Amino acid sequence: PASSSSSRHLREANLSLCVPRQAELGSPLDVSVAADRLEARSGGSCEAVALPPGVRLEPSSCRALSLLRGDGLHMRLRLRSPPHADLVFNLRESLKPHKNYFFYCQCCGDVIVKDRKFLRVLPLPSENWSALVEEWCCHPDPFARSTLRPQHDDCFLGDTFFLLNSGNESHAPESPENTRVICKRCKAMLGETVSSDTVKYYVTEVIIQPSEGSFSPTPRSAFVQSMVAQCLMELSTAKSTFRFTVKGDNGKIYILIWLLNSDTLLVESSGSSSSHSVSTLFGDIFTPSSGPVGTWNAVKVLYQPCTKSRNKDLADAWENDIGVHPLKFPSETCLELLLILGLSTTSLPPSLRCMNSFQVRNSCFFRI
Repeated sequence: PASSSSSRHLREANLSLCVPRQAELGSPLDVSVAADRLEARSGGSCEAVALPPGVRLEPSSCRALSLLRGDGLHMRLRLRSPPHADLVFNLRESLKPHKNYFFYCQCCGDVIVKDRKFLRVLPLPSENWSALVEEWCCHPDPFARSTLRPQHDDCFLGDTFFLLNSGNESHAPESPENTRVICKRCKAMLGETVSSDTVKYYVTEVIIQPSEGSFSPTPRSAFVQSMVAQCLMELSTAKSTFRFTVKGDNGKIYILIWLLNSDTLLVESSGSSSSHSVSTLFGDIFTPSSGPVGTWNAVKVLYQPCTKSRNKDLADAWENDIGVHPLKFPSETCLELLLILGLSTTSLPPSLRCMNSFQVRNSCFFRI
């Protein structure tokens, strides 16, 4: 993986490379760095990495070369990569007024909302907006007895959800307030009812596509990490906040997330040895193995799990900190995200898994 705080094509890269077993046992190790290839030779065995098209190294910039037992070979050098567009959370941009949309269950593809046209697509104010009304008004709160509810032709967008008026939709859930909305086909939780005529759908559970398009499924783990990463990006840019609590619909905190940097570039390449074995040396474990190797925009976060009362004191402190922003998802999705984070951490070399007691996670951006 290579990370940089610069938007230019030249980046400082941190690379780790598997080495032959003989080197771990003390045999001499020869390292070769070329513009498009890295090799490590020891005792007649060779581990090699060919970089994806467009990615080039600067061999003369190689430094901080070290071999850690059980970790592999670490080095730092400069890397040139193709330009990548800045990816931000674009649900607000993808939903346009006066266009027709289908809403699908992300898990099974079942149609949730059919051919719906919105006259207004509006962002909701921040969660604690009503607490600031006294600062805005010199007279009694004019909104004290009113709530923000979408009309039939409205779509209101929150940080991790959107609100729709269920209206006369035949498939709309006939449920009381604060009841879970479940997909009829696969039984996945899609959202919850806010009132008798308002439904909240979470962005991690529903795919929205124009009526003229066709449904294209996305692997569940890829979709979840993509949407969560994009939420972090959008909120960090809009509100200059970098710490987040991930809460379930039951109100419990499942994960503490600290956004470390948002312009990481993951470089995935397949390595081959003299025995023709193939292994993934760079990149995210959830990148489809059958797809082409290449580069991926990513964000890097530090995280702490909070299940089974772990890190309770820290979670309580973060919950009472105004600089920490809460993110709410279905409880099952919070557990999915925690599993994704944990599996990704184990894919990193041991020395790169922790930082100041936090566990490290690289979360890929996928183009939706």
